[in-house]
Amino acid sequence: MTTDTRRRVKLYALNAERQWDDRGTGHVSSNYVDRLKGISLLVRAESDGSLLLESKIQPDTAYQKQQDTLIVWSEGDNFDLALSFQEKAGCDEIWEKICQVQGKDPSVEITQDIVEESEDERFEDMSDTAPPIELPPCELARLEEISETIQNCLTTPLRKEKLSMALESENYIKKLLNLFHVCEDLDNTEGLHHLFEIFKNIFLLNKNALFEIMFAEDTIFDVVGCLEYDPSSTQPKKHRQYLKQWAKFREAVPIKNQDLLAKIHQTFRVQYIQDIILPTPSVFVEDNMLNTLSSFIFFNKVEIVTLIQEDERFLVDMFTILTDPSTSDAKRRDIVLFLKEFCNYAQNLQPQGKDSFYKTLTCLGILQALEITLVMNDQKTKSASIDILTAIVEFSPLVVRNYTLQQLNRTEGDRMLLNIAIEQMLSDSEPELGVAVQLMGIIKILLEPESMLTEKADFLNFFYKHSIQTLIAPLLINTIGDRPDSEDYQTAQLLGIVLDILSFCVEHHTYHIKNFIIQKDLLKRILVLMKSTHTFLVLGALRLLRKIIALKDEFYNRHIVKGNLFAPVVDAFIRNNGRYNLLESAILELFEFVKLEDIKTLCVYFVENFSKIFDEIEYVQTFKYLKNRYDQYQDRIKDRDKMSLDTSLPIIRSRFRRDPRQMDDEEEMWFNEEEDFADEYDTYNSVMKSVTEKNGPSQSPSQQSSIQQKSPPQGALLGSSSSVNSLSSTTTTATTLTPAVGVSGVGGVSSISGVSLSDVVSNASNSSSLDHSQSAAAATQAHLGAAAVAANIALHHQQQTALHNFQQQQQLNLNSTLVAAAAAAAAAQQQQQHAQNGYNFAALQQHQQQQQQELLQHHQRLVNGGAGSGGDSAGSGNTPNHSHSPNEEGEDLVMRQTPQHLLQQQQ
Repeated sequence: MTTDTRRRVKLYALNAERQWDDRGTGHVSSNYVDRLKGISLLVRAESDGSLLLESKIQPDTAYQKQQDTLIVWSEGDNFDLALSFQEKAGCDEIWEKICQVQGKDPSVEITQDIVEESEDERFEDMSDTAPPIELPPCELARLEEISETIQNCLTTPLRKEKLSMALESENYIKKLLNLFHVCEDLDNTEGLHHLFEIFKNIFLLNKNALFEIMFAEDTIFDVVGCLEYDPSSTQPKKHRQYLKQWAKFREAVPIKNQDLLAKIHQTFRVQYIQDIILPTPSVFVEDNMLNTLSSFIFFNKVEIVTLIQEDERFLVDMFTILTDPSTSDAKRRDIVLFLKEFCNYAQNLQPQGKDSFYKTLTCLGILQALEITLVMNDQKTKSASIDILTAIVEFSPLVVRNYTLQQLNRTEGDRMLLNIAIEQMLSDSEPELGVAVQLMGIIKILLEPESMLTEKADFLNFFYKHSIQTLIAPLLINTIGDRPDSEDYQTAQLLGIVLDILSFCVEHHTYHIKNFIIQKDLLKRILVLMKSTHTFLVLGALRLLRKIIALKDEFYNRHIVKGNLFAPVVDAFIRNNGRYNLLESAILELFEFVKLEDIKTLCVYFVENFSKIFDEIEYVQTFKYLKNRYDQYQDRIKDRDKMSLDTSLPIIRSRFRRDPRQMDDEEEMWFNEEEDFADEYDTYNSVMKSVTEKNGPSQSPSQQSSIQQKSPPQGALLGSSSSVNSLSSTTTTATTLTPAVGVSGVGGVSSISGVSLSDVVSNASNSSSLDHSQSAAAATQAHLGAAAVAANIALHHQQQTALHNFQQQQQLNLNSTLVAAAAAAAAAQQQQQHAQNGYNFAALQQHQQQQQQELLQHHQRLVNGGAGSGGDSAGSGNTPNHSHSPNEEGEDLVMRQTPQHLLQQQQ
């Protein structure tokens, strides 16, 4: 026996709940400490040598020695400490040192008298302490006197202490138990009643030394016998019969350690005395009246768990038998029940000890064993297995998650622990669904993302890939039609549990459950349950929808609108027929949330589809408010459309189809673009002004022709080898064709610069000197100008769709558009000049149609590959030798960049 082993201790501290907390394991010593100026108890941790305890042995502190291996004392108010020694020899050494410091005899069990009374009581006790307490002789005729003496000693702590010493030193308890046998043999009921009062009061002395005497193997049943004869009962209780005959100890696996076996028996019997025989703690004046008895049981359980953990052979044999296919169901039941009690005892361990305990069980294969026992038909085995799994999951869900992920490597035929738990939950046949509710709690703990660390994504992926289909299987089977197929109460309860778990997933998971609900159209199947005859199931489906709406996720909102998923809710509201109940309140609260959070998508959907149903509801203002909000949305859209129409911008809005998901953002940003548009408009006017000043204010048709001849060929503008400089020069040359009209294609909005379309129309109407042909020419000019604007706007929005991928092509399109618009404006000006010179308008119109026909033919040849070789089609033998006017060349450039429908719009 080494010194280290002899001095090995566990340090405990009593917490506020009167439970012992394990402060660590180490080695105790008693040395002089200069800082404390006295002999002190020192406990250093055996793991790292850190100081766990440094307590000076005070001369007036009451130290108690209990069970030969415990030393308990108090430091300050409500701060109790305990040292639990591995060996009795070590406890005796430290106890002798404490007694030496305090000048006490080491044979005592307590070193000081406990005085907790007021000053008056202290003086009274001082007079009482002079003579020792003398107990009456232990005789049958003196039982009543003995009972009164013990009763009187319970009034003060000092009397209790003296009485305890007298009972222990004189072997008085065993003498009383001998009288008990005599009374039973003689059927002496009065004597038996006195003995009941005597032993009940001995328990209230709350002394560990007396407990050790009464709970010994040869005395505990006699003590229980004395407690059977309660004077308040007409018939004695048969506690001994229960402990000896009915409470059978089933040794599932043979226990060879006799100390462990005796400790198990003792703990069970003492626990029975505390829970069944003794009065409930509520009848005691003090809360800690029996705290020593609780401590006795606590330390016994800790010792049992420790002894079993240290016996590796015992645990290995037990799990081998449990997982052996040849083991009988009865044998498995006994082992599982033993493991359940084992886990219950482990609840007394501190977190560090619990962690070691569950790691030991996991390494030995307890989770694999639970896969077998959870599916057994025996209800006791199944219930105990669920209790074990609950204990493991509540302490460390990480252990179960990691084990579940490891099952991915199993063969296809093997069943997974998580799926087994789900299946057992769904197959619970008990009316109260106790198993199902307990398993639901386990599943929720495993799915709780806040308790997940690095395994979060992996475990959720596993669940949504391998397990959720098993969970929702009864829901899908029961909602094939438009009404639930099965309406029995058992099925409804199980579906309610499924909805509870799904609601938990919606609330705590993100994209996993959202993708699953949307892809499987699961919400539609869930809302079929709104037609159930069970109100709690209807409320469960509604609760899940409410949690989805609370997320304010547009993906969910569009899914609700697309599937018309408010319809089942509205139908349930109509069927409720105005009854003031929980269902109506829940539905009203759902729409009130939509109103308060201003969820536009759902508001518009609800009003457009269901507002007429709720128009007559006056007792809440929710639906009127939703209708008002909808009207405000519509008025805002109309106002924007009207303003857009005034600025000719509806061409842009109606030209391209918009994604409905982008509708709200575009509407909100519509007027924000006007400021940018005005800045771009001013910038382009300044550029056009400088170009006009450079090229002159006006040019004749011959000058225009010469400028057109100097401009680069079309192939240079559109070919892949053209440079930025050539693009710039081409744009400048094209814009000089019309000093009065320009096009801005910057920033996503196009407009006419210089002379606007309204100015052209105004000038044409105010010119009284023009004849009918002049007015017609002005109208033609306005028409062509508008066509050029429309073509330019449409083209530019087509460019916007490819902005991020084709930056260079956008610049080419922009310059080509400028050339085309300038050419169109030049043609309009030329037509006006012809009209002023007296040209026949009919002939001019015929000439224009001929030009447009030639342009169409030329574009058709380009589409068929005629312009694919060089970009300059004038030199090709397949192309007619045609001399382009400036207007024709501009139209040709537009055709190279625009689709057929845009060309038709220009025409």
